[in-house]
Amino acid sequence: MTEETMESNSVNNLNDENKSDVPDDNIPLPEITSTDYVSLTSHANTFGVNPIPINWGHYNPLNRGPVICTVRHTSQRNAIGAHAGSYCIYTGLAVAAGKLDPEYLPDLKLTSPVFNIGPYPSWFDPKKIASIDPFGHKITDVFSGYLKKGFDIRPTIAVTKAHIDLPECREAIASGRMKPDGKILMKTGQSVVSKAAIEPVWYLPEISRRFGCPESVLRQSIFRMTNGMYPELITRPDIKVFLPPIGGLTIYIWGDPDTIPDEDIELTCRVHDECNGSDVFGSDICTCRPYLTHAIEECIKTAQRGGCGIVIYFRKEGRSLGEVTKYLVYNTRKRQVGGDQAEKYFKCTEQVAGVQDTRFQALMPDPLHFLGVTKIHNFISMSDMKYDAIVDSGIKIVNRIEIPNELVPDDAQVEIIAKVYHGYNAGKSYAEVNEESLKSTVGRAYNYDGKDVENSYNHVESKEIT
Repeated sequence: MTEETMESNSVNNLNDENKSDVPDDNIPLPEITSTDYVSLTSHANTFGVNPIPINWGHYNPLNRGPVICTVRHTSQRNAIGAHAGSYCIYTGLAVAAGKLDPEYLPDLKLTSPVFNIGPYPSWFDPKKIASIDPFGHKITDVFSGYLKKGFDIRPTIAVTKAHIDLPECREAIASGRMKPDGKILMKTGQSVVSKAAIEPVWYLPEISRRFGCPESVLRQSIFRMTNGMYPELITRPDIKVFLPPIGGLTIYIWGDPDTIPDEDIELTCRVHDECNGSDVFGSDICTCRPYLTHAIEECIKTAQRGGCGIVIYFRKEGRSLGEVTKYLVYNTRKRQVGGDQAEKYFKCTEQVAGVQDTRFQALMPDPLHFLGVTKIHNFISMSDMKYDAIVDSGIKIVNRIEIPNELVPDDAQVEIIAKVYHGYNAGKSYAEVNEESLKSTVGRAYNYDGKDVENSYNHVESKEIT
């Protein structure tokens, strides 16, 4: 029997072999730490002196080991950081305010996934999944033996279902562009989705490999740029798992999730990075919301044809530079001599932030592999960076779908022209973008400083690209 066949059989038998009836003789007893005790992780022998082993990528979850990153098991913790990403600070505030008992254990009896995800062979390849815990939604199942013994282990993935209601879907129904079927799309414009919320869980050796640097450099850089927030990054190189204080992601699925791994069934997908100003409030300086809602429409149509649609929504506000930096860049763009020019679109970000983009799409394909994706028929994105990252991770992409020209707001022409000129997939809609259109495209003027600058600001008068 080949190694590949053995792994396939192991994956197929996983649900039978590793449920709650698995003997727990090899599971140690938990060592409970008083929450009144303050452990300085910069000191030796105060953190993870007897950590539960983690064998990242092992097909058997009990051999892989649970991620233990709660405050109750200081000596057995096997991960750096804290649960809930950037929201972990609010947990501290709740304890400080007397609203949360630090000894409280969550009741997880009714929280198990409402539909199944995995396991898939990609779960056991660190080169495919290293930024999320593929067992993060199966805590009450595969690690039930630990829970019964009193370990405080938290899910890092929650799987549920919902109805979502977008005005763009109601408009599409009214115009006849979309047709309700009563199953996926209702007459009200609501659509039925399956969804999963995911917190980041990083396996540092693979993270560093993807970024092309030694693990020690990665640890030192994070330690330095967080002002020493996590001493264990330096003092505990043997602890390989890190729960970073950053935003996670949400997966939205239209159609049957079980069809996702089947390459013969149509799959439409968009990977979308958060833009609060556009996605929520409709700011027209970028294409984010119209591209997102267009992708949702295509996902719904694909599901109605018997396929499946996926939108993965990352919390990477302002290209992961943050919303404050993004607004500073907006001011720079609008105030610069010559106005908000497509030609200087990226230079303005570099001028403020020192870098064009910190999203670094090397980790982005992981949730696709978590879902078992091996082929995307319709990729609703023009990004060359996202396309390259997905294809380089081993997923095939058949069609790349650009945003329709008529959906691009006037003031967002600056963004779209600059991105296409510098490498975004142009498709048919933007095939004519050239150096002339780059230099001639100027966005809306706001006259921020109460004075006009001659020839500095010009409205975009047309969406036609010449």
